[in-house]
Amino acid sequence: MMTAGEYVAKFLEAQGVEVVFGLCGHTNLAVLDGLADTKIRYVGVRHEQVASHAADAYFRVTHKPGVALLHVGPGMTNAVTGVATAALDSSAMVVIAGDIPSYMFGKDPHQEIKLHADGSQWEIYRPFVKKAWRVHDPTMLPDILSRAFSLAVTGRPGPVFIDVPMDLFSRPVDLPIPYATSRRPAGRILGDPAEVERALDLLLAAERPAIYVGGGVILGDAHRQLRQFVEATGIPLATTIMGKGAVPEDHPLCFGITGLFGSPVGNRLTREADVLLAVGTRFSEMDSSSWIPGQTFTIPPTKLIHVDIDAQEIGKIYPVAVGIQGDAGAVLQQFLEALTGRRQSPRSGPADQAARVRDLRRAYQEWFDGEVGRHQQSSARPIRPERILWELRRALPRDGIILTDTGWNKNGVAQQFPIYEPRTQLPPGGFATMGFGPAAAIGAKVGAPSKAVVALVGDGAFGSVSPAVATAVEYGLGVIWLVMNNFSFGVIYGMQQKHFGRSLGTEFVREGTRKIYNPDFAKMGEAYGAHGRRIEDPEELGPALSEAIRRDEPTVLDVIMDKSVRVPVSGIWDVNEIYGRYR
Repeated sequence: MMTAGEYVAKFLEAQGVEVVFGLCGHTNLAVLDGLADTKIRYVGVRHEQVASHAADAYFRVTHKPGVALLHVGPGMTNAVTGVATAALDSSAMVVIAGDIPSYMFGKDPHQEIKLHADGSQWEIYRPFVKKAWRVHDPTMLPDILSRAFSLAVTGRPGPVFIDVPMDLFSRPVDLPIPYATSRRPAGRILGDPAEVERALDLLLAAERPAIYVGGGVILGDAHRQLRQFVEATGIPLATTIMGKGAVPEDHPLCFGITGLFGSPVGNRLTREADVLLAVGTRFSEMDSSSWIPGQTFTIPPTKLIHVDIDAQEIGKIYPVAVGIQGDAGAVLQQFLEALTGRRQSPRSGPADQAARVRDLRRAYQEWFDGEVGRHQQSSARPIRPERILWELRRALPRDGIILTDTGWNKNGVAQQFPIYEPRTQLPPGGFATMGFGPAAAIGAKVGAPSKAVVALVGDGAFGSVSPAVATAVEYGLGVIWLVMNNFSFGVIYGMQQKHFGRSLGTEFVREGTRKIYNPDFAKMGEAYGAHGRRIEDPEELGPALSEAIRRDEPTVLDVIMDKSVRVPVSGIWDVNEIYGRYR
């Protein structure tokens, strides 16, 4: 006989769960006690947002569901942002939370929320999890846990939530431990063969075909099939921010990202396509220049072939010529098989694409050299952000993992930092969450301990979840935090200056003095027990990064950066248009 809390721990172990991220509270102690008797590694954090971001990143690098253990009340609310981030970026996560005792609902026990219904706090998760369960009887646990792990990874991955009143965790149970279930569906979802043939007919007859790749290709482990198809057809491609790395970005047929921070060539490629094959993308606003016609896309007249695991995404933004619901890898394999033995149109073979690709490549290089390359070795102080990205790319191995946050780091990496392998660039995509990068780096390093893991983040983001450093030191995780310190919320500061001509709330200054202020992040890192170094000379940055990567110990690099530099834009964001429109 065991308690239900012990049963949960044994169930997780039987499922092959290797790590649980969480924070203790009086409602989840029975589960923690059960975990102590398993082989599961428990990584305790100092704030629940760190736990949920870490579980998210763990999935992104391993494609095994992240597991987070929460407490009631502020434990649930603190983790909300991280779970929502995972939902918008399609990360599989199983979140288990303790709740108030079941026989105290409605009596205002410690940390109950009951404004609209008794014990209703768990319902805040409903808008952004695939399913939320409340356990009313511990005998429900085998069924709910099994369904939770299956649902999290089936179709479009995402988080699920299980709420368990704390008294149920302590009840004795006699329940079987089920065999481990597959973390992936039993079979990949194939596309309609007739639609695959129709799509291939369109592509091979096109004069200016293009491929557009989103994060669904990486989620579906479809990068090998994608590269084979690209090379077999010679069709050039661009990606979303989340799709970076699906094909190595030094590949001659890869032309970076699209949208606001895309290159002019990436936007030109998709805008001028007569047929566009889009795989695993939701056409998000930032990747699509706020859907303004003629900026990133011209659909129609461009004929769109849209492949996605989620049928609701097909035709949601743009009308389709061919819509194919299916797993990215399975459908791309169908394309490859249909291509085999088929004589390609004279206009679409690799040899006939060569002149067009050469023109695109020349234009891309001219743009990059003019906008970015000339600043990459700048000796300016404060350090230019292009120099930071250049030094980091030189120091980081091809399979090293870079996490970004929101602001210059995310946008600059998307545009200027080549990614060579899938699952090595982890940004907060749909939610653009400040605080994701510093916290998610914990989960990335736990999931890929042999790889270099660098969180390239702003000073605002690092300050918001800096206790992640304590977790890294406590558990011996060699994360490197490179703080792009410009004493401001830099991107928003730039927008405020552009549209309003002054600054309030976007710079870090001592009130009444207008002197810039930030903590000394290097000394803060040292106070946590990590290595810390403040860098103001650009010549020091490369050696400091190489040393930190070689040492593989928690390190905070406080890099003083120029806040006046903007990421070049070639697309449109309607937010800027709104400010200009009404002023």
